Amino acid sequence: MDKQAEFVLRTIEERDIRFVRLWFTDVLGTLKSVAIAPAELEGAFAEGIGFDGSAIEGFTRVYESDMIAKPDPGTFSLLPWRSEGPGAARLFCDIQMPDGSASYADPRFVLKRTLTRAADLGFTFYVHPEVEFYLLQGRHKLGELPEPADSYGYFDNTPHGQSADFRRQAIMMLEQMGISVEFSHHEGGPGQQEIDLRYADALTTSDNLMTFRLVMQEVALEQGMFATFMPKPFTQHPGSGMHTHLSLFEGDRNVFYEAGAPLQLSKIGRAFIAGLLQHAPEITAVTNQWVNSYKRLLGGAEAPAWACWGHNNSSALIRVPMYKPSKSNSTRIEYRALDSAANPYLAYAVILAAGLKGIEENYDLPAGAEEDVWALTEAERRALGMKALPTSLGEALEVMERSELVAETLGEHVFDFFLRNKKAEWDNYRGQVSQWELDQYLPRL
Repeated sequence: MDKQAEFVLRTIEERDIRFVRLWFTDVLGTLKSVAIAPAELEGAFAEGIGFDGSAIEGFTRVYESDMIAKPDPGTFSLLPWRSEGPGAARLFCDIQMPDGSASYADPRFVLKRTLTRAADLGFTFYVHPEVEFYLLQGRHKLGELPEPADSYGYFDNTPHGQSADFRRQAIMMLEQMGISVEFSHHEGGPGQQEIDLRYADALTTSDNLMTFRLVMQEVALEQGMFATFMPKPFTQHPGSGMHTHLSLFEGDRNVFYEAGAPLQLSKIGRAFIAGLLQHAPEITAVTNQWVNSYKRLLGGAEAPAWACWGHNNSSALIRVPMYKPSKSNSTRIEYRALDSAANPYLAYAVILAAGLKGIEENYDLPAGAEEDVWALTEAERRALGMKALPTSLGEALEVMERSELVAETLGEHVFDFFLRNKKAEWDNYRGQVSQWELDQYLPRL
């Protein structure tokens, strides 16, 4: 048994932990959990815990249903919201087949496989997400219109307000779990919050994001509110995205940085951006996987709809933040299309794969957009070489289905299931009669 596993077992005994929750994520990004007794954990580290994979979205078929959840001791954390009664802890799991091989249906494995590709090129992939979400009043019930928890706006100071108290408690809880927070503030919409996680490697960040969502929901419920990561819950208010800062390192050296280059951005950094721009339409179904995602991307303002880049340009898909002298390791790029409701394992896998493709194929970076992209005409955007992002989930799936890059990155199993599931979602949505249609057509047709 390795030292990390020994540390976990010792901590559980010393802290009198009675429940150990094993977490993993299905293909759509839903967190799954099974609780085991502490006495079973040593065996779980050695052999895993068996479960019926056919009951999990996208995992396996009924006639090959046996799967194993093997806890990763490096992800151990106490659950701070279980302060009353017996203590509880959690560990993320890697999903395996009965013969011990990795399950190709496991989103965590999809990301690990892509990170290994990057490592073979000498790179470590770091990400820093800015997570936006809405706080709503009460416990939301189906059929009810959502009501924001407050009426404040961007950066508003709200002493003794619900939102400030919520963020304070939520951040304290995250930090108790070893998840570092860099910034937090009220966002532009009423009830809308933003909490930015400190940068870490993409696998750790993906685990942290799955934990983050649950913590936000736990704290909100405890305070009589409801937290939603729905990309666009209100027609008249901004959507919730997850702008993510990206960087590649070789050891301790940031390979996106080159002293004296334009914007201090290296050839590798420029090729990575070019790869993202080239393949952005193909990966959008994964980074923006819900029907509702495209209501946000059509919203204008800081939500991107065209594949272009710019220096400090918040209307572009990719922004290159201002370089800070003497801080070469802070050189990075920001990808702005991503939803806070996406499956982070799959989303970061396809983003990394697109960037690596640009490096491997030595893509040329087109000229940057320094104007407000939304202020340009469609003809002007096309003249500048900008590709339009898909405008609906249906369109995004059509582009994804033709993508060799996404198929190779996700693997055949996840690629096929994701397409089938999302096509069913799109077909279901297209058949619905909306309130807008009733309001527009019923009185006059």
